[in-house]
Amino acid sequence: MFKDVAFGQYYPSNSPVHRLDARVKLLLTLLFVVAIFFINDYFGFMLTLAVLIVIILVARLPIVSVLKSVRGILLIVAFTAIINLFFIRDGEVLVQAGKLIITKTGVHTTIKMVLRLVLLISGASLLSLTTTPVELADGLESLMSPLKLIKVPVRDIAMIMSIALRFIPTLFEETNKIISAQKARGSSLDTGGLLSRAKALIPVLIPLFVNSFRRADELAFAMDARCYNATDKRTKMKKAKLGFGDLIAFLFIGGYFTVILLDRYYFGTVGINIDMMIFGDLL
Repeated sequence: MFKDVAFGQYYPSNSPVHRLDARVKLLLTLLFVVAIFFINDYFGFMLTLAVLIVIILVARLPIVSVLKSVRGILLIVAFTAIINLFFIRDGEVLVQAGKLIITKTGVHTTIKMVLRLVLLISGASLLSLTTTPVELADGLESLMSPLKLIKVPVRDIAMIMSIALRFIPTLFEETNKIISAQKARGSSLDTGGLLSRAKALIPVLIPLFVNSFRRADELAFAMDARCYNATDKRTKMKKAKLGFGDLIAFLFIGGYFTVILLDRYYFGTVGINIDMMIFGDLL
């Protein structure tokens, strides 16, 4: 059930993307996510897809690992598509069966919403696939360091996020083991209606919570035995340094973000004309 969940998992490699500074990757991921919400035509989506493909190739990631991250939101994507498809009634009517109406505006809004969600999750998953939890925590701590001036526990927050990211794959692995054990005892988790399946998950959730609290206690004892203390006097084995590759990555994503903004606010007719060339009368 949870074997193909990629969120929180790191794919080891020595690619230029893996070697980028974690702070740069965090900022560029945020910039990429913001850019997706400024897209309003198919030209922008095609450009975003091209950027994603380039990053995946440079990072030497298997496309399957990226697609696994999308699999986890298929239910949300399907629900959003149905809502947009059948509840938007503006524009030319394509299909009408009683009160059921599908319009051209509804179809295009649905397609753009699905593309937006898929590209958003795919782009965000590249961050976890190319950055270890420790690097993410250190990068987040560095970016949040100005908050120390107002007494925000930056180190504690970074450590909490690092532990959470580290244990996401572990929890999925534990869930798969519990499900396999329950199926071996004759439990049926994939049959029946929605209510029956929800009830069948109770024998899975209870041991999962018990194991989670047990692991949390063990981790707390281990950190205490090693005299862990989130103070400002702690040092790091590896200090992050910006390099030439970080500048190239910033210019690449910055250029993409600029093109998206120009397409939306200044040269929107160019994107629309490209859409017309591809889709013709379908628009």
